[in-house]
Amino acid sequence: MITDQNGTIDVRFLRTTFLLLSEQNVSRVASRLGQSQPSVSAVLKRARQVFDDPLLVRSGQGMAVTERGETVRTSLGRILAELSETISPEEAFDPATTAFAMRVSAMSCFNGFLIPPIAERLRREAPAASIDFFAPSENDDLTEQLSSGASDLLVANWPAPHESLRSSTIFDCETACIMRADHPFAGNGSMSLNDYLDLPHLSLGSVVRPAFSPIGGRLKQLGVNRRVALSVPEYALVPPVVARTDLIFTTARPYAEFVVDRYPDYGLCVVPAPRDFGNMRLYLLWHERAHKSPANRWVRNLIRDVSRRYGADLDARPTPAAMAGLAALAAV
Repeated sequence: MITDQNGTIDVRFLRTTFLLLSEQNVSRVASRLGQSQPSVSAVLKRARQVFDDPLLVRSGQGMAVTERGETVRTSLGRILAELSETISPEEAFDPATTAFAMRVSAMSCFNGFLIPPIAERLRREAPAASIDFFAPSENDDLTEQLSSGASDLLVANWPAPHESLRSSTIFDCETACIMRADHPFAGNGSMSLNDYLDLPHLSLGSVVRPAFSPIGGRLKQLGVNRRVALSVPEYALVPPVVARTDLIFTTARPYAEFVVDRYPDYGLCVVPAPRDFGNMRLYLLWHERAHKSPANRWVRNLIRDVSRRYGADLDARPTPAAMAGLAALAAV
């Protein structure tokens, strides 16, 4: 039964079941909900009885969702989104007193300068909220995570947002290069594309798909290739590597300036990338299921407000593909 002892639909049971099928990890769901592992395991046992299916089965070191479980997860995601819209209208949402949990996936290059001011505002304006910022891995299906509810928001700098998602440009900034202050191009106010392509470059080993790389994606659009002399697994290695080599690293200007200011002893500087790159855009993306969620909308607005200092703040808008099927819905 999906009702409690009073005959009322047990929304907590449905929500926990949905999270179990999304996270596929009992301890992670327990931590997210602030509950004990035995209580969450009891929900899984009950869900298996209700839906007459194992739902989650052992797979290697983790768990996998059964075919029936995938169907249940999709249905529960839709039902919970509709319930949230019906039961919790935006005018009744008070971030100062409402307890809510969200998972926000953010590309690592923005974490240092973007997450701290966001965290400051969250703690001051929504003290009961629980926000989990996490960096996506190379193999994550980010679109599927948003549609399934495994994550609620995505902060990304893709060359273009995925057409199936809602999106908002939260800032639009210059593309820039980080290099040593004594690099031959350090004193230049700009460089040509040919100069740029002649230089050896530092890149991230995790960025292998041009569709998700603002630098690789733009170079592919231009029909050119750069010479990546060295790749590293994480952003934390960029400053010390650039400081000790003749390599340059291409990124968003806010991150470049953050690195130079953060590590003054490394002797780094920022030089504009070739004009051919154009500006880099940072997107906020979410799925239609969360579009009218009061908590999701409030967090989106907070992130846009905090990001305004870094560049142009543009209104959220559905993509053209989404607009065709959602013309009746109001934009954010």
